[in-house]
Amino acid sequence: MSSDIIERLQQLLQHYSLSSSQFADKIGVPRSSMSHLMSGRNKPSLDFILKVISKFPEVNLYWLINGKGAFLPNQDKAPPAQPKTEITKNKDLDNVKKKVRQVMVFYEDGTFESYNPSE
Repeated sequence: MSSDIIERLQQLLQHYSLSSSQFADKIGVPRSSMSHLMSGRNKPSLDFILKVISKFPEVNLYWLINGKGAFLPNQDKAPPAQPKTEITKNKDLDNVKKKVRQVMVFYEDGTFESYNPSE
């Protein structure tokens, strides 16, 4: 049974174009745990499965655990695309004299940094 779930995890990694290390980082488990799991040394814990589902809620839990059903409940729909932010220069702002008070940078892992030019 654990080899079946390993095959399904490999499908998931392929679908999202992630390496085992990237996947481990994304779901918040040590890379060594992922390596042990993929080699068949360890079996996935409930905590591991819950972390996968929390980071990839579109994945069918029933499929992941026992292989029944579809990988994605709506196979015809593509997975949510990562939003792309494009910054363009607004020509109307060329004449505005404003000072930057704070710049925030948000990372995919939910962390952020704040920069204050005046400090």
